[in-house]
Amino acid sequence: MNPNIPSRVKLVDVGPRDGLQNEKHPVPAAVKIELVHRLQQAGLKEIEVTSYVSPKWVPQMADNHEVMQGITRMPGVRYSVLTPNLKGWEAAVLDKPDEIVVFGAASEAFSQKNINCSIAESIERFAPVVEAARAAGVYVRGAMSCTVGCPYEGEIAPERVEYLAGLMKGIGVQHIGVADTIGVGTPRKVQRAIEATLKHYDLNDVSGHFHDTYGQALANTLAALELGVWQFDTSVAGLGGCPYAKGATGNVATEDVVYMLHGMGIETGIDLDQLIDAGAYISDFLGRKPQSRVAVAVLTKRKG
Repeated sequence: MNPNIPSRVKLVDVGPRDGLQNEKHPVPAAVKIELVHRLQQAGLKEIEVTSYVSPKWVPQMADNHEVMQGITRMPGVRYSVLTPNLKGWEAAVLDKPDEIVVFGAASEAFSQKNINCSIAESIERFAPVVEAARAAGVYVRGAMSCTVGCPYEGEIAPERVEYLAGLMKGIGVQHIGVADTIGVGTPRKVQRAIEATLKHYDLNDVSGHFHDTYGQALANTLAALELGVWQFDTSVAGLGGCPYAKGATGNVATEDVVYMLHGMGIETGIDLDQLIDAGAYISDFLGRKPQSRVAVAVLTKRKG
């Protein structure tokens, strides 16, 4: 086995935020809170709960205060939230998140379409947010979207990723996620994006965030593991799509990643059966099957 492959992996479940924000029909706060509770009971220690964005743009996250204040927090679990600007940070800080997330794109076209400004301007916007959070003792995680491909520009060069990682480091972002937002990445391309990021960030401060649009997410996770990456974003039941890629299945399912990791003898601290139950709970509410192959297989087997 590759000596770089870690013996333990930390997963951040982004289902409650990144997953549910794309749902067409509102999901009640009580259901979101129950999902978070089920995830932490399954052993997840990092959960991305909600975002503080304008409800005009993302109506699904309009209940952010209610959700954050309704969670029964477990010791040892970190609750993160997305804060795209200073206004978002000022709203979030009232709910005492353990960590905030800021987003930048490695693609100029995606940045313009998504947040109506250039990459450099987006970083200028985030700088005061990062400064305020760190002054308040709140950890800052950054996410770099479109690190291998963009729906508007096509393939993204590793140099663009290196440029963005340098800008993030420059404003004080402590941890960086390398995201294949539209799921077009393949193992070597993903490795090149990670290697570009490692020019600015320590291996312990880098994570992978892979979408399964083209069925490559597990292969890309393995490719990242081979470089020694031991932190990943995943989404219970494969919740979430990408509004910029038609038919995208969205985030890799936490259940599928956990099954693979456990099969490789890598520890996660997660109980797969309880995790499948959590995914079944939210999928039942949404009226569809989980987007996790492992969950579907196990649930079918359980029915006997």
